Amino acid sequence: MAARPAGGPRYRDVVISRDDVEAARTRIAGHVRRTPVTVVGAGDLVPGVEVALKLEQLQHTGSFKARGALNRVLAAAERGELGPAGVVAASGGNAGLAVAYAAARECVAARVYVPTTAPAVKVARLRELGADVVQVGDRYAGAYEAAVVHAEAAGALFCHAYDQPEICAGQGTLALELHEQLGGHVDTVLVAVGGGGLMAGVAAALEGRARVVGVEPSTVATFAAAVRAGGPVDVPVSGVAADSLGATRLGDIAWDVAGRTGVRSVVVADDDVIAARRILWEQHRLVVEHGAATVVAALLSGAYRPDSGERVAAVLCGANTALHDLTAEAPSRD
Repeated sequence: MAARPAGGPRYRDVVISRDDVEAARTRIAGHVRRTPVTVVGAGDLVPGVEVALKLEQLQHTGSFKARGALNRVLAAAERGELGPAGVVAASGGNAGLAVAYAAARECVAARVYVPTTAPAVKVARLRELGADVVQVGDRYAGAYEAAVVHAEAAGALFCHAYDQPEICAGQGTLALELHEQLGGHVDTVLVAVGGGGLMAGVAAALEGRARVVGVEPSTVATFAAAVRAGGPVDVPVSGVAADSLGATRLGDIAWDVAGRTGVRSVVVADDDVIAARRILWEQHRLVVEHGAATVVAALLSGAYRPDSGERVAAVLCGANTALHDLTAEAPSRD
């Protein structure tokens, strides 16, 4: 979950490029997993179209977020910016896990502020990674503000969940891998959107090579709202994917990169997300969180309809989820 309340750091004039993503790949090489790609046969998800799934849920800490956090922390270490106070982040889940992991790899302290509503499984994992977990308020905004105050007072390195150049560039490294793994033969890549850090990184990495489609649930549609308004605006947060895609506002970097590269916005219903997540488990034995299932929901529901012969890939971005509800949710769709 992520947001950018008023008063936090802003990066309006910064736009990342493929060069930034390439630099991030060099920096984090050997620290992240080169996650596999599996190709789902024509007709399994979309009639007549094969879909390549990038299994980023197998990344360290269970999501793509490890890439951006490592790039941010390692770059800061190169510049001598890591002090005794270590790093600080605000997150209800995956971003905090990634920052805690990156800090542990560099043997520096990590403090993660989370709302009291953060999933217990993610809070427990944060503590297992050695983070000092501070629970503040019942919304992410309060945790974010507390993290910013601590960073400024203690001199800790602030790691934004999605709206810092090094974070976005690190996330984009998965797209460089995907492009290579598919031999450059990909037309469209679907990614889930919360605050847009993943979308920004992937779109920058694939600019001029493939189109990018940003998919989000209708219950927390930051990108779609920005498209309608002509820029990032606050949106209400609810729904099944709020714990991982629950940004209240699209990031400035994501908006800038999406506009430059022509990212398309697609919105799906929560029921379709639930069904897609269950189908990934029942038919393909892939365990993902609801946020990751949004890209498959777009294909199954027809919210995104590939053209005949279109070479499509979708990023399964995370797997930090409760296993008990995989078979307890809505009936699967055939």
